[in-house]
Amino acid sequence: MSSPSSLEALIEALRVLPGVGPRSAQRMAYHLLQRDQSGARRLSEALGRALDVLRHCQRCNSFSEQDVCGRCTSPGRDARQLCVVEMPADLAVLEQSRSYNGLYYVLMGRLSPLDGIGPRELGLERLLARATDGVVEEVILATNFTNEGEATAHLVSELMHARGLRVSRLSRGVPVGGELEHTDAGTIAQALIERRPA
Repeated sequence: MSSPSSLEALIEALRVLPGVGPRSAQRMAYHLLQRDQSGARRLSEALGRALDVLRHCQRCNSFSEQDVCGRCTSPGRDARQLCVVEMPADLAVLEQSRSYNGLYYVLMGRLSPLDGIGPRELGLERLLARATDGVVEEVILATNFTNEGEATAHLVSELMHARGLRVSRLSRGVPVGGELEHTDAGTIAQALIERRPA
């Protein structure tokens, strides 16, 4: 006997989450239905509300309930610095570090020709308009250190240099508290290349 179609639909819907395969989706569905129906309702309502009220900030392209988010309108932020990240989760991590007080631009992705994502799909013209507003002096590239992230950083860097903007890139190296014997060779090589005077 097959499962009810509504249960199958729930399992398939849960599979859209990153890293969730068929078995994990099935476990989640059974958990929500059997053990946490109030949690399932909260999840459903929160997701519905988020879909209804969230939009992209007109300045930083991250998610916001207003046309321009509170971070972009904050007078306490340094508008001369613009940090370019791939996703809102990357912005959140940088904010948690409490080491950056400038503004952001979220690409909502990265170049990936195999997936059909080029400069047009990333909306790089919006980034260019934002970075050349006459206030931004430095563009900080904080894309991930993957092949796609590096390609994205390279292209954005060329576009910004062509417009006379100063461009910097997050450095790579041994993590704070890391031990060399447990660090991969690529990270150590990059740390040696980007070493600084002591």
